[in-house]
Amino acid sequence: MARVTKRQKAALDGLTPDANYPLPEAVKLIKQRATAKFDETIEISMNLGVDPRHADQMVRGVVQLPRGTGKSVRVAVFARGDKAEAARQAGADIVGAEDLAETIQGGTIDFDRCIATPDMMAVVGRLGRVLGPKGLMPNPKLGTVTPDVVGAVQAAKAGSVEFRAEKAGIIHAGVGKASFDDDAIAENIRAFVDAILKAKPSGAKGTYVKKVSLTSTMGPSIKIDVSSLTGDGTAA
Repeated sequence: MARVTKRQKAALDGLTPDANYPLPEAVKLIKQRATAKFDETIEISMNLGVDPRHADQMVRGVVQLPRGTGKSVRVAVFARGDKAEAARQAGADIVGAEDLAETIQGGTIDFDRCIATPDMMAVVGRLGRVLGPKGLMPNPKLGTVTPDVVGAVQAAKAGSVEFRAEKAGIIHAGVGKASFDDDAIAENIRAFVDAILKAKPSGAKGTYVKKVSLTSTMGPSIKIDVSSLTGDGTAA
């Protein structure tokens, strides 16, 4: 059995095993236990009643967190001419075309989000094997293949979060920092959960949202009462 450290014991102190806490209380408990010397990320995990191996049960999308993520996001944009210049003016960290594709193929991926104009997809398409596994491949459904590079860059910088269900039906994402106030974290969580509910696939049967938990980078995981997020816990 793994040894429990003093720090872990302190983090677990006051928590009821297997308890499901209402959202406001869960946020408060997580923040109290985020005691690392750096600003810990607050992360939500959702266990959904879907099997992403089936196309009609995939849950994927993007959501704009109203209070931002608290994280600095590096954005790369595939564009030419006026669109490239507009992307730079909007705050894109890396802008290019074939030259950027060659850099990526060479193994250098120094960005967190990748955006492309539609006319660049012939170039970007060849990078699918590199960007796809990392979740960085531009996709029109996520708003990352668009002629509006300014809006896409600004959204990425302001706190848009992409989500995609993993094989076991789990979705997780950062929803803020420990330095955020309780209301800001709760507002971000509600926006994220609302986006997941709206993305419910046609093939989902039975209980859609099975379990939701909250944690910080170095802290324990705390279960959230699903009914405090969805009203009935079924998201039907």
